[in-house]
Amino acid sequence: HTTRATSRTDYSQLCHQLDVPFFRDVVPFLEADNDVILICTSILSLSEVLNSMPLRRLKRQTLFVDVLSVKEHPRNVLLQVLPENMDVLCTHPMFGPESGKNGWKDLPFVYEKVRVRNETRCSSFLHIFESERIYWKRVAEWWKCLVKNMTKLPLEKESATNDSFDLFSGLFIHNRFAQQELMNLEQSFEKVKQRLLKKMSEQQSLSSV
Repeated sequence: HTTRATSRTDYSQLCHQLDVPFFRDVVPFLEADNDVILICTSILSLSEVLNSMPLRRLKRQTLFVDVLSVKEHPRNVLLQVLPENMDVLCTHPMFGPESGKNGWKDLPFVYEKVRVRNETRCSSFLHIFESERIYWKRVAEWWKCLVKNMTKLPLEKESATNDSFDLFSGLFIHNRFAQQELMNLEQSFEKVKQRLLKKMSEQQSLSSV
Protein backbone atom coordinates (compact mmCIF):
# COMPACT_ATOMS: atom_id res chain seq x y z
CA HIS A 1 0.00 0.00 0.00
CA THR A 2 1.01 3.65 -0.46
CA THR A 3 1.13 5.98 2.55
CA ARG A 4 0.67 9.74 2.17
CA ALA A 5 0.73 12.43 4.84
CA THR A 6 -0.51 15.97 5.31
CA SER A 7 -0.20 18.41 8.21
CA ARG A 8 -0.19 22.11 8.98
CA THR A 9 3.23 21.45 10.50
CA ASP A 10 6.04 20.87 8.03
CA TYR A 11 7.03 17.21 8.27
CA SER A 12 8.47 17.09 4.76
CA GLN A 13 11.99 16.19 5.90
CA LEU A 14 10.81 13.35 8.14
CA CYS A 15 8.47 12.04 5.44
CA HIS A 16 11.33 12.15 2.92
CA GLN A 17 13.39 9.95 5.26
CA LEU A 18 10.47 7.52 5.49
CA ASP A 19 9.82 7.65 1.74
CA VAL A 20 6.30 9.00 2.35
CA PRO A 21 4.85 11.69 0.04
CA PHE A 22 4.07 14.80 2.10
CA PHE A 23 1.43 17.40 1.22
CA ARG A 24 1.58 20.85 2.82
CA ASP A 25 -1.72 21.65 1.11
CA VAL A 26 -4.65 19.43 2.10
CA VAL A 27 -6.43 19.87 -1.26
CA PRO A 28 -4.01 17.79 -3.38
CA PHE A 29 -3.90 15.29 -0.52
CA LEU A 30 -7.67 14.83 -0.69
CA GLU A 31 -7.48 14.57 -4.47
CA ALA A 32 -4.80 11.85 -4.26
CA ASP A 33 -7.39 9.06 -4.44
CA ASN A 34 -6.85 7.67 -0.92
CA ASP A 35 -8.66 4.51 0.16
CA VAL A 36 -8.36 5.39 3.84
CA ILE A 37 -7.78 8.71 5.61
CA LEU A 38 -6.45 8.38 9.15
CA ILE A 39 -7.29 11.43 11.27
CA CYS A 40 -4.53 11.98 13.86
CA THR A 41 -5.39 15.10 15.86
CA SER A 42 -5.73 16.07 19.48
CA ILE A 43 -9.16 15.56 21.02
CA LEU A 44 -9.68 19.31 21.32
CA SER A 45 -8.83 20.11 17.69
CA LEU A 46 -10.71 17.31 15.90
CA SER A 47 -13.80 19.34 15.02
CA GLU A 48 -11.75 22.31 13.80
CA VAL A 49 -9.51 20.13 11.64
CA LEU A 50 -12.38 18.20 10.04
CA ASN A 51 -14.39 21.35 9.33
CA SER A 52 -11.35 22.97 7.71
CA MET A 53 -10.98 20.14 5.18
CA PRO A 54 -12.59 20.78 1.76
CA LEU A 55 -14.22 17.35 1.67
CA ARG A 56 -15.92 18.13 -1.64
CA ARG A 57 -12.50 17.58 -3.24
CA LEU A 58 -12.60 13.87 -2.43
CA LYS A 59 -12.78 11.91 -5.65
CA ARG A 60 -14.54 8.84 -4.29
CA GLN A 61 -15.96 7.14 -1.24
CA THR A 62 -13.29 6.94 1.47
CA LEU A 63 -12.91 5.25 4.85
CA PHE A 64 -12.21 7.80 7.61
CA VAL A 65 -10.53 6.47 10.75
CA ASP A 66 -9.85 8.30 14.02
CA VAL A 67 -7.39 7.33 16.76
CA LEU A 68 -8.59 9.52 19.63
CA SER A 69 -8.56 8.39 23.26
CA VAL A 70 -12.29 9.11 23.65
CA LYS A 71 -14.84 7.54 21.36
CA GLU A 72 -18.28 9.18 21.62
CA HIS A 73 -16.94 12.61 20.66
CA PRO A 74 -15.10 11.64 17.44
CA ARG A 75 -17.94 9.32 16.48
CA ASN A 76 -20.44 12.17 16.70
CA VAL A 77 -18.18 14.68 14.94
CA LEU A 78 -17.33 12.32 12.08
CA LEU A 79 -21.00 11.50 11.51
CA GLN A 80 -21.95 15.19 11.59
CA VAL A 81 -19.18 16.54 9.35
CA LEU A 82 -18.47 13.81 6.82
CA PRO A 83 -20.67 13.26 3.77
CA GLU A 84 -23.11 10.41 4.29
CA ASN A 85 -21.43 8.24 1.66
CA MET A 86 -18.12 8.16 3.57
CA ASP A 87 -17.33 5.16 5.78
CA VAL A 88 -16.40 5.69 9.43
CA LEU A 89 -14.24 3.50 11.67
CA CYS A 90 -13.51 4.65 15.22
CA THR A 91 -10.40 3.16 16.79
CA HIS A 92 -8.35 3.45 19.94
CA PRO A 93 -4.81 2.11 19.68
CA MET A 94 -4.25 1.82 23.44
CA PHE A 95 -0.55 2.48 23.26
CA GLY A 96 1.76 5.36 22.45
CA PRO A 97 5.42 6.36 22.15
CA GLU A 98 6.25 4.92 25.57
CA SER A 99 4.27 1.68 25.65
CA GLY A 100 4.89 0.96 21.97
CA LYS A 101 8.56 1.89 21.77
CA ASN A 102 9.66 -1.76 21.72
CA GLY A 103 7.06 -2.89 19.18
CA TRP A 104 3.30 -3.38 19.02
CA LYS A 105 3.10 -7.10 19.79
CA ASP A 106 0.26 -7.96 22.22
CA LEU A 107 -0.69 -4.29 22.70
CA PRO A 108 -4.45 -3.59 22.70
CA PHE A 109 -6.31 -2.00 19.77
CA VAL A 110 -10.04 -1.33 20.14
CA TYR A 111 -12.34 -0.42 17.27
CA GLU A 112 -15.97 0.17 16.31
CA LYS A 113 -17.36 -0.07 12.78
CA VAL A 114 -19.58 3.00 12.96
CA ARG A 115 -20.60 3.19 9.30
CA VAL A 116 -18.89 0.66 7.05
CA ARG A 117 -20.24 -0.33 3.66
CA ASN A 118 -16.98 -1.50 2.11
CA GLU A 119 -16.09 -4.39 4.42
CA THR A 120 -13.14 -5.49 2.28
CA ARG A 121 -11.41 -2.13 2.59
CA CYS A 122 -12.09 -1.90 6.33
CA SER A 123 -10.78 -5.43 6.91
CA SER A 124 -7.64 -4.65 4.90
CA PHE A 125 -6.98 -1.62 7.10
CA LEU A 126 -7.49 -3.58 10.33
CA HIS A 127 -5.23 -6.32 9.01
CA ILE A 128 -2.32 -3.86 9.07
CA PHE A 129 -2.53 -3.90 12.86
CA GLU A 130 -3.37 -7.58 13.09
CA SER A 131 -0.23 -8.41 11.11
CA GLU A 132 1.81 -6.65 13.80
CA ARG A 133 0.34 -9.17 16.28
CA ILE A 134 -1.61 -6.49 18.07
CA TYR A 135 -4.31 -7.66 20.47
CA TRP A 136 -7.40 -6.15 18.86
CA LYS A 137 -11.03 -6.25 19.91
CA ARG A 138 -14.38 -4.76 19.02
CA VAL A 139 -15.59 -2.26 21.62
CA ALA A 140 -18.28 -4.65 22.91
CA GLU A 141 -15.72 -7.42 23.42
CA TRP A 142 -13.17 -5.13 25.05
CA TRP A 143 -15.29 -4.46 28.14
CA LYS A 144 -15.08 -8.14 29.07
CA CYS A 145 -11.31 -7.76 29.34
CA LEU A 146 -11.35 -4.47 31.25
CA VAL A 147 -11.51 -5.79 34.81
CA LYS A 148 -8.68 -8.26 34.20
CA ASN A 149 -6.49 -5.49 32.80
CA MET A 150 -7.10 -3.22 35.81
CA THR A 151 -4.29 -5.14 37.54
CA LYS A 152 -1.86 -3.56 35.07
CA LEU A 153 -2.69 0.02 36.10
CA PRO A 154 0.38 0.51 38.34
CA LEU A 155 2.55 -0.32 35.33
CA GLU A 156 0.89 2.49 33.34
CA LYS A 157 1.88 5.21 35.83
CA GLU A 158 5.12 6.17 34.08
CA SER A 159 3.46 6.21 30.68
CA ALA A 160 0.57 8.39 31.88
CA THR A 161 2.83 10.97 33.51
CA ASN A 162 4.40 11.64 30.11
CA ASP A 163 1.06 12.57 28.53
CA SER A 164 0.25 16.24 27.88
CA PHE A 165 -2.31 18.24 29.85
CA ASP A 166 -4.15 18.86 26.56
CA LEU A 167 -4.77 15.12 26.36
CA PHE A 168 -6.12 14.97 29.91
CA SER A 169 -8.32 18.05 29.42
CA GLY A 170 -9.65 16.59 26.18
CA LEU A 171 -10.43 13.30 27.93
CA PHE A 172 -12.29 15.24 30.62
CA ILE A 173 -14.21 17.65 28.39
CA HIS A 174 -15.35 15.11 25.82
CA ASN A 175 -16.20 12.19 28.11
CA ARG A 176 -19.74 12.56 29.48
CA PHE A 177 -18.89 10.36 32.47
CA ALA A 178 -15.75 12.27 33.49
CA GLN A 179 -17.33 15.00 35.63
CA GLN A 180 -19.33 12.53 37.70
CA GLU A 181 -16.28 10.30 38.13
CA LEU A 182 -14.25 13.30 39.32
CA MET A 183 -16.96 14.06 41.88
CA ASN A 184 -16.98 10.40 42.96
CA LEU A 185 -13.21 10.51 43.37
CA GLU A 186 -13.39 13.67 45.48
CA GLN A 187 -16.11 12.15 47.68
CA SER A 188 -14.10 8.96 48.13
CA PHE A 189 -11.00 10.91 49.14
CA GLU A 190 -13.07 12.95 51.59
CA LYS A 191 -14.51 9.77 53.16
CA VAL A 192 -11.04 8.28 53.58
CA LYS A 193 -9.75 11.57 54.98
CA GLN A 194 -12.55 11.76 57.56
CA ARG A 195 -12.03 8.13 58.62
CA LEU A 196 -8.29 8.73 59.06
CA LEU A 197 -8.84 11.92 61.06
CA LYS A 198 -11.42 10.16 63.24
CA LYS A 199 -9.03 7.27 63.87
CA MET A 200 -6.20 9.67 64.70
CA SER A 201 -8.44 11.56 67.11
CA GLU A 202 -9.45 8.32 68.85
CA GLN A 203 -5.81 7.28 69.23
CA GLN A 204 -4.84 10.67 70.62
CA SER A 205 -7.71 10.49 73.12
CA LEU A 206 -6.56 7.05 74.31
CA SER A 207 -2.99 8.27 74.63
CA SER A 208 -4.00 11.20 76.80
CA VAL A 209 -5.85 9.00 79.31
